[in-house]
Amino acid sequence: MSNIFIKSYKSSLGDILIGIYENQLCILDWQYRKQRDAIDMRVTKLLATSYIIEHHQLHDIVIEQLEEYFTKKRKHFNIPLLFTGTDFQKEVWNELLNIPYGQTISYLTLSRKLQKEKAIRAVASANGANAISILVPCHRVIATDGKLTGYAGGLTTKKKLLQLEGALNRGQLDLF
Repeated sequence: MSNIFIKSYKSSLGDILIGIYENQLCILDWQYRKQRDAIDMRVTKLLATSYIIEHHQLHDIVIEQLEEYFTKKRKHFNIPLLFTGTDFQKEVWNELLNIPYGQTISYLTLSRKLQKEKAIRAVASANGANAISILVPCHRVIATDGKLTGYAGGLTTKKKLLQLEGALNRGQLDLF
């Protein structure tokens, strides 16, 4: 049985938990998020494994690419991803990968892209259940009125990520 190799990374925006399973990133999540236990239970249950605090070579690559991102030297990531969730959640997370760096979309637009406009709440819930933050850019999804809403790392972190990417206009900066 393979384990999920876990490492904590202290980023400039907060502590991030990095999980590697069979040479794929399955967790890149804010260590102190509200749903930490639920995310951990879902990932370990679906992969039928457990966490082990042990170094994996992919940890170094993930951290290097994150540091490049945080210093505006990287806009795209080259890390193999492993989604752990329902088929619907995976569909939402795959669509998130299509949101370009420096841009935002609304939950309604995301729902329309998925051809699930009436399931906007389910789409928002799947967005919130994302266990691979930053690389699967759930932070780029905002309310229809342009306001910043829910983010596992907190709204301050979401705002900082969008500022880093140049995705906020002056009006949005004042909304928070």
